[in-house]
Amino acid sequence: MPRKSSKKPQPPKLPKGEAEQVRIRREVGHDFALKQDAFGRQRLTAGTAEARRVYEVSNGGYTSTGGIVRLRNVDPLVGITSLTRQQREAGQRFRDDFERAARHGLQPQSWSERVDASRMGGGVPDRVLSAGRAHAHAAAALAHWDVAEVVRKTCLEGQSVKAIAERSGEGRDVVVKLLKVGLDLLAVHYGMMGRKAG
Repeated sequence: MPRKSSKKPQPPKLPKGEAEQVRIRREVGHDFALKQDAFGRQRLTAGTAEARRVYEVSNGGYTSTGGIVRLRNVDPLVGITSLTRQQREAGQRFRDDFERAARHGLQPQSWSERVDASRMGGGVPDRVLSAGRAHAHAAAALAHWDVAEVVRKTCLEGQSVKAIAERSGEGRDVVVKLLKVGLDLLAVHYGMMGRKAG
């Protein structure tokens, strides 16, 4: 009777360049955007603005040999100088809620976990559910899909106004106006500013 070999599942191959980005972030102490996967490897937190940023190192790619680290993408919430303090804070809070939910893996449970209600310690932690709910309520406050799309692309995906304008066919001034309207709606939702009479 042939013996069955119990092979361990092999971890999937990392996307190109991710291992280097993880290494650079660990070297410079920017490991706040990293999490361990099921195989114990440190990975970029998928779907976050931080994961899309690209760190480049001169001098062969190592800081230990004197390489200088450059961050290629500028955060649009910082780079758009015409935004008010409340708009920046509202955009950052919207991003934080989304990333908190994504970082802790707000994912659907398997059927067995849903059916077996007697399990102790099963389910999604309250802090993750709270972050997910907070993000969903804030997204609903954006009210219009054009506004919501610009805010999502800017705050959550880290896309520049120029890139959004090129893809949508709108002028940059239109994209900035939609972004500001969305950030104002978020600031009102979060209680950072009152509604304007009008």
